[in-house]
Amino acid sequence: MSKIEINNVSLDYFGKKDTFTALKDISFAIEEGEFVSIIGASGCGKSTLLSILEGLNSPTEGIARIDGSEITGTGLERAVVFQHYSLFPWMTALKNVAYGVRQVNRKLPKKKLFEIADEYLSKVGLSKFKQKYPAQLSGGMQQRVAIARALAMSPSILLMDEPFGAVDAKNRVILQELLLQLWEKGEDKKTVVFVTHDIDEAILLSDRIIMMAANPGRIKKEIQINFPRPRNREALVQSKEYANFRKELMSSFFNEKSEKIHGAEVAL
Repeated sequence: MSKIEINNVSLDYFGKKDTFTALKDISFAIEEGEFVSIIGASGCGKSTLLSILEGLNSPTEGIARIDGSEITGTGLERAVVFQHYSLFPWMTALKNVAYGVRQVNRKLPKKKLFEIADEYLSKVGLSKFKQKYPAQLSGGMQQRVAIARALAMSPSILLMDEPFGAVDAKNRVILQELLLQLWEKGEDKKTVVFVTHDIDEAILLSDRIIMMAANPGRIKKEIQINFPRPRNREALVQSKEYANFRKELMSSFFNEKSEKIHGAEVAL
């Protein structure tokens, strides 16, 4: 049994005069501890698909399951990191993280609550900033707090919706490296579903890429990423294998007629 199963999922939005099909006949499985990125152009349904995994949307047809059980709403086994930081502006960084921990364990003593929050802020390099409010932190630092909060909740599944899309290029690289380090070295490796439109980001982070196409949103193909872990960005991008793989992936991304990656036939 896979950790996540999506079987023949379609999602329609019904208007007064017409129907818009956001997703059409989506099927895939994600194994426990796997890091899967969903890529595609704007409007292809990446975030809509993630919202079904979050339990915020229900499919019109098909079924979505976690650990064999149908997703019928939100759940504490799933934590979400959004593109925009979703921090409470009236809470310090420490209290923002502690709030997340409180949601999954309301009986935890206050002292232990803040110890856990402090531990995860330390993991993302923000121990010295734990008493700062979001407005006193840079965008990159705010997103570190959001990541710390999600991880501190000890979810088995981490859902990330373009989490680095709102930060500058330098902070994007820093956050990618941070996430890669936390995930690869985690004692209990999370199952991660990561939505992005950045192909380089997807290659660096993922075990597998699910590429989507639009009108309606559908799976175009799935691509296994076989570069060994732990991954080093500098060594990876300088390799000939990476350059060739990236070139073929980019071609597939922009060319609807592309059907091969490394010689393997993939159905559109």
